[in-house]
Amino acid sequence: MRNKIYFLADAHLGSKSHADSIETERKLCRWLDQVKRDAAVIFLMGDIFDYWYEYRYVVPRGFTRVLGKLAELTDDGVEIHFFVGNHDLWVTDYLSEECGMILHLEPYITDIEGRKFFLAHGDGLGDDSRSFHLLRKLFRSKFLQRCFSTIHPRWTIPLAHSWSNSSRENGGVVPYLGEDQEHLIRFAKNKLKEIPDINYFIFGHRHVLLDLPIAEQSRVIMLGDWITLFSYAEFDGESVQLKQWT
Repeated sequence: MRNKIYFLADAHLGSKSHADSIETERKLCRWLDQVKRDAAVIFLMGDIFDYWYEYRYVVPRGFTRVLGKLAELTDDGVEIHFFVGNHDLWVTDYLSEECGMILHLEPYITDIEGRKFFLAHGDGLGDDSRSFHLLRKLFRSKFLQRCFSTIHPRWTIPLAHSWSNSSRENGGVVPYLGEDQEHLIRFAKNKLKEIPDINYFIFGHRHVLLDLPIAEQSRVIMLGDWITLFSYAEFDGESVQLKQWT
């Protein structure tokens, strides 16, 4: 019986952070095979790919296994939602048309089994950094994207991976900062003032495993990653639980 909801983020397929990115892809496919038995909906919460850019007639090389597996699940009736992250935000229609996924470019609020969920990758939420928002505005500029697409992929793809790996090596994943310092927790608390009946805020982005109550009926869930933690969340109709897959 398909009655469970799954959430997963930050696989960063193609990243040098993986000892073997193809093996991580195989592992993700095995997880998809496992959950498809009872999954009604799967939410992929951003940065599934370390870099993704769709030219008009070209998509990035690789990811054959996971793209085929996602298409197989949607063909079989599993509803899969794909949230763009800060690494894979340049999507157009390939993932929806070829793989059957529902794309989300912005946070998404939905009711599931009487619970209200606020779902987002998480980058930028609660972060007032001018440099981040300027960079995000540049990345989302349609004009600059068209300019970028005129450059041959042999140059743009290595450049993107180099930038990603460089930023990770220079800063890496920031450890959990505590309830008062985490942008996403501050954002969730402020959002509750606008929409007080949200039960679950579910985020990727931070590569941290966290299940934190912020009100009597509200929790913040951070999903970890599929680089070192191989973690995900499962909603069974009653509650959300964080799990790690082996």
